[in-house]
Amino acid sequence: MTTSEAPAPDELPGSALTDEEYGALRASAALWTGASVLITNQHGEVLVQHVDYRDTCLLPGGAVDKGESPSRAAARELREELGVMARVDRGLAVDWVSPGSVSIPAAMRFPGEILHVYDGGTWTDEKIASVRLPDSEITGIEFVEPARLPALMSPSDARRALSALRARVNAAGAVLLENGAPIAPTLLDHSQVLCTARAERRCTFLPGQNPRGRAVRGWQGWLFTPDGRVVILLQPNTGNARLPAGPVQSREDNPVNALIHGVSQETAVRIGEPLLHGHLNDPYTSHAYARYAAAITGVEPMPTGSSARALATPEQALELLGSESPAGVQLAAVHQARKQLGIPRAAPQPFIELTAPGTG
Repeated sequence: MTTSEAPAPDELPGSALTDEEYGALRASAALWTGASVLITNQHGEVLVQHVDYRDTCLLPGGAVDKGESPSRAAARELREELGVMARVDRGLAVDWVSPGSVSIPAAMRFPGEILHVYDGGTWTDEKIASVRLPDSEITGIEFVEPARLPALMSPSDARRALSALRARVNAAGAVLLENGAPIAPTLLDHSQVLCTARAERRCTFLPGQNPRGRAVRGWQGWLFTPDGRVVILLQPNTGNARLPAGPVQSREDNPVNALIHGVSQETAVRIGEPLLHGHLNDPYTSHAYARYAAAITGVEPMPTGSSARALATPEQALELLGSESPAGVQLAAVHQARKQLGIPRAAPQPFIELTAPGTG
């Protein structure tokens, strides 16, 4: 087409509509907009609300009012539903909920929804105690293991909550979802972490040497890369996350030798001299489990079908593991051992898989 044959401005695509016509066109395609807030307690359990108008649980939240921003709506819902004043300014997920993906009565003429999920943070016991429920609508709140969400929420709500929680742990920013599922899944999504209940928190962590009289029945290792991250094993099919661990067969066995041999067998990495930083004591038995820290000195390929070796900061790892009590004491001991190993502290960053040189 020559310059003389170029279309007139009013013939260009999209330019033939008046402002009124364009506004009417967009109004006919309007969507609902909602906002919800993901809140956890200090054990990594998620706050869900029991409501009087449906038989499944919900995250705190609701509809965005006309002229209201989603973040302001989230803060308003926290105030109305839980009696808590909070600033909500960190997004975790934006979900496109299609009309056919949820069971909504036809009379409601549901056109689809954009639902924003915000990070409500980790609440202390004191903040939880300050919750005041309204006279109607919210009948109770409960903090539950992430793995229980599919049993308590509708399928799409549970998918969205778990996707948002993984995004928070992954520390890569907000994620885009379609009907609760991420359009660009991360390692945590592919591994389905948090879909399996985390280890029961029945053991107590004590820094330092093994308390007298307790037999050491096993070991667990915080294995550090040079940049300060640690290895977490993600089991195939279940997404269960755990530290490298192994048994000590008898009192005569040397836990350090068991650790070095077990790490090589289970994680296909080589380590330097291990540092004992504490023990887990089982209150129901006379057993203890030694916790060591060590620097990784070499990496080999993992056998096919084995657990994935993910790298994360110790703080991120504890969110997946389910921390023993008291978590802060254990984390301090881990970082003390890290300093003794001469390894820097890593900032939160997305989980990646540890691969052998030349394999990925």
